[in-house]
This record gives sequence, C-alpha cells and structure tokens, in this order.
Amino acid sequence: MALIRVIPILLLRNGGLVKSIKFADYKYVGDPLNAVKIFNEKEVDELIFLDITATLEGKKPNLVFLKEIASECFMPLTYGGGIKTADEIKDILKVGIEKVCINSAAVENPEMIKKSVDRYGSSSICVSIDVKKNFLGKYEIYTHSGTKNTKYDPVSFAIEMDKAGVGELIVNSIDADGTMNGYNAEIIKKITEKVNMQVVAAGGAGNLEHMFDVVKHGGASAVAAGSMFVFHGKMRAVLISYPSQDEIKNTFIS
Repeated sequence: MALIRVIPILLLRNGGLVKSIKFADYKYVGDPLNAVKIFNEKEVDELIFLDITATLEGKKPNLVFLKEIASECFMPLTYGGGIKTADEIKDILKVGIEKVCINSAAVENPEMIKKSVDRYGSSSICVSIDVKKNFLGKYEIYTHSGTKNTKYDPVSFAIEMDKAGVGELIVNSIDADGTMNGYNAEIIKKITEKVNMQVVAAGGAGNLEHMFDVVKHGGASAVAAGSMFVFHGKMRAVLISYPSQDEIKNTFIS
C-alpha cells in the first residue's frame, strides 16, 4: 500500500480552535497559530482549516487572518468556510493558501465549482460534504455546519463534482464525528467506487488502525482527523499530537 496522506482538520469558531462530537458539544482546544507552530515541528503532511461559523453567520473569509496563518504554516494548507464566489477563491489563494475547500456553496451553486476549476485548476479546488444516515438508513448531505438537510444523495453529488473536475472530495460522517471509534467506511466505499478524484475520509478516527481500515476497505485516497490529534486519554485532555513518519509508514506500507 502506498504512503497515505494523514491530515489534521482544525475547526475555527470565533477565532479559536474547537472540536465537536457529532457536530455538537463543541470544546475549545486552543489558539490557531500555536497549533500551526506545533504541527510545523511535527512535520505533518498538510493542514485543513475550516471556519464552521462563517457560512452560518454570513461572514466572508478573513483574509488578514488567513495571511497570518499561511505565513506561519510550513506545509500545504487548505481553507474552507464562507466561500461563495470564484473571486473569493482568487483572494484566498493570493495570501498563500494552496487549496480551498467548499461545502455549502458547492451544493447550492455547483456551476460556481466548475467555473472555479476552469479558472484555478483541479488541484486548487476541494469540495467537502457532511453526510448522515436518516431513519431509513439512507445517506443524505447536510450543509451549514450540519444544520440543513439538503436530502441530496452523496454518491450522486460526488459523481457530479467529479465530472466538474474537482480534484479532491472530503467525506465527513456526522454520525462518527468526534467519536474516535472509526470511520464510516461504507459511505466512503460507495463514493470511491463511482469517482476518479481523490477521496479523503473524515470523521471518527481514533488511531492509525482506523485510518488503515478506511483506506483498505473504503478505498480512501487520504485520511483526515481532528480529535485524534488534539485530545489525549479517556478524559479528552487537550494535547496536540501527530504520529511520526515511521509510524505512518509502518501502518500504510506493507
């Protein structure tokens, strides 16, 4: 198995970092700049910053803040939150962010995604979807930080984004978020079987074995996690960590 990207996802809320369980019960976990500096030292593969209140509050991306973060970050950096137009993407890329991640706007305005891919290239455009099972066992996409059920089928939407030329799709399971009990490999597999783009599994990781499983059984191209990298022990004490490159290699390369 080839070496897999292992990516911390950091959630921004009112200027601080938080972590959730099933998109609720948010806990403050620290300062964004301090987290970036620690992850620099740990030589992480890349970082994803998501502002989870930007769309809900109608806020545009904070370019001053993003420039500060980008100047401190020594690894590839993806940002998502409040992005609605192709012009906003241009401004974000200008301050040193390598990739943008679009969630709610991708569902509401898929034509903007195609326009952005045409303008900035597939490698600069990532789409994320938050998925949850309904009482009938059917997966549906939620937007606006998990508060709005679109009723859209994740697989059909993933196919649409793949055809639009999106370079990467993050699939986050709301049901598994923050539980640290493992990813939802079922929905990951349903999507990876139908698309050619990179698919990043998110939601539920508690250890490297969970990551290996979703790659092996779900076909994920990369893995992302939050709680696994910011909590320690049963009491969920805040402690930023990241596995060594040797640990990652021993897990994914056989």
